[in-house]
Amino acid sequence: MLRVAVAGAGAFGRNHLRVYRELEAAGEGVALAAAVEPDAGRAEAVEAKYGIPLFATVDAMLAADLRLDAASVAVPTVQHHAVAAQLLEAGLDVLVEKPLAATLAEADALVQLAERGKRILQPGHLERFNPAVLTVQPQLRRPMFFESHRLSIFTPRALDVDVVLDLMIHDLDIVLTFAHSPVREVRAVGLPILSPRVDIANVRVEFESGCVANFTASRVSTERVRKLRFFEPRQYVSIDYARQDLLVIRLDGSVPAEIAAAIAWGRVDAAMLAQLTAAGAEQADGPGPGLKFAKLPVTPGEPLRLELQSFLDAVRTRQEPRVTARQGRDALALALEIQTQMAAHAVRAGLLDFFEPGS
Repeated sequence: MLRVAVAGAGAFGRNHLRVYRELEAAGEGVALAAAVEPDAGRAEAVEAKYGIPLFATVDAMLAADLRLDAASVAVPTVQHHAVAAQLLEAGLDVLVEKPLAATLAEADALVQLAERGKRILQPGHLERFNPAVLTVQPQLRRPMFFESHRLSIFTPRALDVDVVLDLMIHDLDIVLTFAHSPVREVRAVGLPILSPRVDIANVRVEFESGCVANFTASRVSTERVRKLRFFEPRQYVSIDYARQDLLVIRLDGSVPAEIAAAIAWGRVDAAMLAQLTAAGAEQADGPGPGLKFAKLPVTPGEPLRLELQSFLDAVRTRQEPRVTARQGRDALALALEIQTQMAAHAVRAGLLDFFEPGS
């Protein structure tokens, strides 16, 4: 029986509390034992709902000697390093909500601390456990062009970070994993709209392998979109994260040579993406001229539940988690480089009047 705690009872933390209790009720060998929440109102609500001890600080929880094995960290990003480091030093295995830390130096310190203490440290990159991603990942060939869109309606949540660390980092982690190549070049533009930090961003990343990825993220959209499309040799794959949907379009020998070549080399523009996607939507039940459409079967599941089950398995077996601390560190490194390039672009383009002083 693994005894777990949750640090932070905000929006993310409440979901961790819920899922741990569901796993406990399902007899999966875990007990929700405690939580940390400095806000008195939140703490009172959690204590009443779950019947567990609540503490204002990590120090107070650790001093209570609750024989904890592991913990989720769902505090604001700027506190990730301090809270996770305390828990690791106390001998706990830790899952830290994305991003792993606020700075690369803090992320490196956590990675080293976990490795030195032989602790499990798993970053909370939730989309890795999306059933559509779990289905397609073993079937990857050689993806050479990615197009990612992650759009959200504005909420006051997570405004301590910009849209890159808030939303885009999910897709950065997925593409880094799928592309499996060092980054060669980053170009980025971003603007604040409704908050002091960048709310909408567009990024182009080129990898040493020649693979190219375009990312668009917005938290000021009128709709909610979570999609990733990528091209492999003679194949196009579309993932809808929200619907847990997976569409594969395969090209046969009748496809015009110029289109096949464009796909093979990743020279695909937005118009071609739209055309193929529309064709897939219309002909998903049957082949079109030169194209074969298939909706791959995906077993539905809640990504957070799958993520926490995977984390607990790593704790029990002492095996490397599916998402490693170093992968979380690499996703953060790319996100921070994107921030640097956005800032440089703002200076070049004379966009500093869009930003509040000090932001």
